[in-house]
Amino acid sequence: MFRRLGQESSRRAEALEAGLLLLNLCFLTTCRAQQGDVKIFRALILGELERGQSQYQALCFITRLNHNEIIPSESMARLRQKNPHTIRAAEEKRAMETVSMNVAVNLTRAWQLSTHLYNTCSMAHEAVYTREADVRHWLDTGVEGSMFEILPQGVEVPDLQSCRSVKDLWQPCSCSYSLRLEWYPCLLKYCRNRDATGRGTPYKCGIKSCSKGYNFTYYTPHKHLCLWEEET
Repeated sequence: MFRRLGQESSRRAEALEAGLLLLNLCFLTTCRAQQGDVKIFRALILGELERGQSQYQALCFITRLNHNEIIPSESMARLRQKNPHTIRAAEEKRAMETVSMNVAVNLTRAWQLSTHLYNTCSMAHEAVYTREADVRHWLDTGVEGSMFEILPQGVEVPDLQSCRSVKDLWQPCSCSYSLRLEWYPCLLKYCRNRDATGRGTPYKCGIKSCSKGYNFTYYTPHKHLCLWEEET
């Protein structure tokens, strides 16, 4: 059902020869598909020009979008936001969520999950990850298992350490990447109109905004693909 991914990935190793990458840009995309809603996190980690770093590294993390996790676009389209150009702060700060991304996704076959995946994650090449629990759900909906490759686990690599504690840049390790969505529409607000009899009728009258952090952990074949851990 799955294909196993070896510890060596020459294309990924060649993708990042530069040193520490600092500036991070994160994008969240939600897509509707026949297999269910898909949530895509794309991170671009840019190099420091003063250190001669001209390259960047892209990462994509894909998960299922749970029911009521974010406001449907149809509902947002019906609501008008006052002062749309105002910079806003989230009303609710939600706890950090740690997500183990233990499966690699073959991007050339990912159209079965969503037709948006290839364009969104094309810069990530082989750094597209998901988790096994979501894979099981997608397989049950008819998605082909050949697009998924199980990453080496701790049992298979008994000396696997956190990239933060590894010194050898060519040693495999467990990488962590954290990001925070500072503002996203998480709930609808309801108000009440009272009729002539005094009975209240609820109606949608606004959007509640939230902030949420994510910590993604995944296997990487070389520590130099996870140099940001040196700064944490």
